[in-house]
Order: sequence, then structure tokens, then C-alpha cells
Amino acid sequence: MNATVATSVFGVFMVVTVALGLLATRGRRKGKEGGGLAEWSVGGRSLGTVFIWVLMAGEGYTSFSYLGAAGWGYNYGAPVLYVVAYMSCGYAVGYVVGPMLWAYARRHGLVGITDMVAHRFGRPWLGALVAVLATVFLLPYIQLQITGMGVVVSTISYGTIGLNQAYFLAFAVTTGFVVVSGLRGSAWVSVLKDVLVIATLGFLAVYVPMHYFDGYGPFLDRLVAEKSEWLTFPGHGDSGLGQAWFITTSFLNSLTVVIFPTTVAGYLGAKNADVLRRNAMLLPAYNVLLFVPMLLGMAALFVVPGLVGAESNLALFKLVVDSLPAWTVGLVGVAAALSSIVPMAVFMLVIGTMWGRSVLSLVPRWERRQKDAAQVVVVVAGSLALLLTYTAPNTLVRLSLISYEGMAQLLPMVLLGLVWRRLTLLGAMSGLVVGVGVVCGFVFTENDPVWGVNAGIVALGANLAVALAVTYAGPRERDDRPDDEVLARDELGPVTRETEPGDGGRAGTGTVPGAGAGTGTGP
Repeated sequence: MNATVATSVFGVFMVVTVALGLLATRGRRKGKEGGGLAEWSVGGRSLGTVFIWVLMAGEGYTSFSYLGAAGWGYNYGAPVLYVVAYMSCGYAVGYVVGPMLWAYARRHGLVGITDMVAHRFGRPWLGALVAVLATVFLLPYIQLQITGMGVVVSTISYGTIGLNQAYFLAFAVTTGFVVVSGLRGSAWVSVLKDVLVIATLGFLAVYVPMHYFDGYGPFLDRLVAEKSEWLTFPGHGDSGLGQAWFITTSFLNSLTVVIFPTTVAGYLGAKNADVLRRNAMLLPAYNVLLFVPMLLGMAALFVVPGLVGAESNLALFKLVVDSLPAWTVGLVGVAAALSSIVPMAVFMLVIGTMWGRSVLSLVPRWERRQKDAAQVVVVVAGSLALLLTYTAPNTLVRLSLISYEGMAQLLPMVLLGLVWRRLTLLGAMSGLVVGVGVVCGFVFTENDPVWGVNAGIVALGANLAVALAVTYAGPRERDDRPDDEVLARDELGPVTRETEPGDGGRAGTGTVPGAGAGTGTGP
């Protein structure tokens, strides 16, 4: 009976989710601008403060928040607070970077970071290269969200729905609306998701301490008395996650999150730069919710002790299933599942956009059908992640170890390149190769953290040093375009739209006449 009630609640909300995603496109224009790639991939650049807020909060609040955050709290304790630290700092950085990227993309008709680097350096092939590299770093996130939702669904159904069926359900529901409605559909579903997340976590924050410990006072007293190791760095066990790791990881991730392709998709969906500034001020409030699964993970130490390995990720849900009625279990499961679906949809959409815009558009037959190509890639990328989840889950799990630290190596090429004209293509490429190589070397030899710090920050340091050295030592590239055409500015006034991509054309990504030698103008 419990399984029937919980899965029925879950099933109803999954139908509502797909319906919301499909209804998001209702009334949108079908012309080139309304139905083209810009409308599908960045919501026609028309989303207001509320939709941008829920969308970007949805990207940050994934299945990790219900599973991984509770699991880290259960296993280590204090080090998990790096999530709150880097996201809050990242929003502060985004206050400056978001409007700058939005204005640059709007002015030149761009739809993602692959477009931006291709335009900045005047090389369409560079956008394709970055798209391939970013896909390698993003695919593991799709697989992790599929796995996370599978675990949630199997748990809240009291084992009646197997993991394999739950994995396919995650893929089917997400693909069902993202192919049709794109970013706008993800924003609409994010509204439902955020209402449920705030309601369920708010309830659990009160219920669990009262039910199991008779209040926060007794719970925290017991935590300090019996599990004090979890409250200080480096946390429980020989984790190596000390203060230096915490600081370097928070710093690296706060920079990386602002150029993460999914974050940039949220930036570019805004109707104006002020929406992004307001959003950067409002988003940190959402981070308060992250303390709940972290704290409940430590509460589970007393209620369900002895969880090891992957089982520790179920710390929060074991508390829920153990003590709550089935319909409540179903609602909590829906909130957690939507925390997988929304970010997974944006990951799939971004991969599709990058390939449709920067890779397949280089093929003449696809150049005028970029949106169609992007939608095909969405299905292919999701199917590949699903297939590897079934057949070789460890392949993407190992890749996920370098995902964030690997994406960080794009920082010099994207951010430094957009504000400093002197950076050359050879310098940016050399730094990228060195940075990714160093990350892979440290992570795959199990030397992360290295010297007590995040290996990604060491790799980024090497990346930046090489990029600067090659730029200053090598030949200066000639680029006859004016600074306003090449560099990004945070424009406080209205931005004139020069080009707006539909299904065809690669605005601003053509090869620069005379590029390659000589001296350039500007800083």
C-alpha cells in the first residue's frame, strides 16, 4: 500500500512536469526569431527575474543536494560546507561577469561560450573544439542526475520500481519536454520544483530534529558531545579535506561556475542585464536550503548508523522513508527527482546547443538547420549517458572526477580573453592543453588534493602561466576589428542588437581578415 501511494503521487507529478514543459512554448511565435535556435536554447532572451531566479537556482540545487550533500555530511561533516561557500561567492562574481557575457552575446547574436570563444578569436573551429571538450566534462553530470533520480525513485517506491526502470524514466521525462520547449520549458518546470523543494526541506528541517531528538537543542548537544570530529576541518576520517582544500576549492569553483555552460545559458536567457544583477543578489538566499540536507545527513549518524559507500547518499531518504507516511514520502521524492530533471534538462540542452551551433553547423547541410541539429544531439547525448549508466557506469563516474576542475581550465580562454585583447590564440590554447593535462595527471593518479589544496587550482595556475608566457614570447596576432567587436563590456545602457540567430548562420564567428600575424590594436 505504501509503495502504491508513494508511486501514484510521484507519477501524477511526473505527468504535470511534462505538461508544464510542453505548455511553456504555447503562444510563442513560429517565425525565425520566435521558433529558432535563440528561442529554444536561451528562451528568446526574454526571461524575467523570477524565471531566471528559479532556473539558475534549479541548476545549483541538483540531486546532489538531496543525496550527495547528506552523504557528505554523514561521511565527513564540515567540509561539505564548501558548496555553500563557492555558490555564494560565485553569485557575487556573477554580478559582474553575467551582465558582461549577456551584453557580448546579445550584441553579436551568440548563444553560448563556444560561440563566444569562436567570435573572440575569429576561428569557427575553436568553438567546435571547446564544444567537444565541454561535452566530455558535461556528460558525467547527465549520468549523475540519471543515477540520482534512479536511486530516489527506487527508494521512495519502497523497492517496487527497479533502478533500471527509474533510470529510463529520468531520461524519458527530461527528453520529453526539453526537445520541444528548450530553456523556457526548464524554467517553467523549475517553478514547480522550487515550490516543492522549499516546502519539503522546510518541513524536514523542523520534523526530523523534533521526531528523533525532541528538538534542535538535544540534537546539537549530542552532535557536539559524540560527533565533534564532524564539526571541524578536515572532518571525519582521513579525508584530506582541510582548510587549504576548502579555501582553494571554494575559490576555484566560484570562478568556474560563472563560465559553466549551463550557467551561461541562464545568463543569456535574461531579457536584460539588470535581471542578472537582481538575480545575483537574490540567489544566495536559496543557499540557506543547502544547510538542511547537510544537517540531516549528520542527524542520520544517530538514526541509521553504519552506512558505507554509496549507501551513505541515502542518509536523508532513510530518515524520510522510516518515519513519514507514504504520500509525504512521494512528495519528497518528487522534489528530489525534479532536482535531477531540471539540471539534467539544461545540461542536455547546452550540449545540443553547442553541437548544433558550433560543430554540426560547420557541415553545409546542417548550417541552416542548427535548431534541428541541436535537438537531435539532445536525444543522442541523453541516450549515450543512459546507455553508459546501464553498461559502463564507472566510465562516466571517473570522468566526473575532472568535470569541474577540467571546466575551470577554460577560464583564461573565456574570461581573460574577453577582457584582455593581447591574449593570443596560441597562448590560450597552450594554457588549456597544459591545464587539462595537469588536472588529468593529478586526478587519475589519485593525487587530488595535492599538497593539501585542490588539484584544479594548481592546474589553473600552470594554465595561466603558460598562456601568459606564450602570449608575450610568441608573435602578436593581427586583428583589424575594433575593441568593441572583440572584447566584452558590461553595458549599463541598452544594448543594440546587431544580429539574432535563428536556424542559420554563425554570427560573429567568421575568420578575421588578416588574422594570424602582425600586431593588433587595443590593450
